[in-house]
Amino acid sequence: MNNKFSSSIILIRLIVGTVFLLEGIQKFLFSDELGVGRFIKIGIPIPEFFAPFVGVFEILCGALILIGLFTRLASIPMIVNMIVAISSTKIPILLNDGFWKMAHEARTDWSMLLGSIFLLIVAAGKFFSRYYFIKE
Repeated sequence: MNNKFSSSIILIRLIVGTVFLLEGIQKFLFSDELGVGRFIKIGIPIPEFFAPFVGVFEILCGALILIGLFTRLASIPMIVNMIVAISSTKIPILLNDGFWKMAHEARTDWSMLLGSIFLLIVAAGKFFSRYYFIKE
């Protein structure tokens, strides 16, 4: 892997890691709108458990992705997270309001899903794997 490609991976890590980190924090700061209250609204079972559970995973995995540590491992729960988010919030929009409304609402979710899949495939990049003495 050349240095130019490794440098490009940093940008993807910055985007994906920052969004997950900030979304996780907001689940605690704005619990009624983005945490438990949101999970109740979209029908997630046991929202009092799952909202903080998801928030902690988003914070931890987002931070790991940002620093390039255990990137592949941190990407896996975030892929699951985005699949649940899309199926629980965007599929109903598709069924009720049509494709274009869903496409507009789902743009961040799809970007985060695809960014997480990308990081699962390529990891943190050669430089960061070597820096942390991790073979990815």
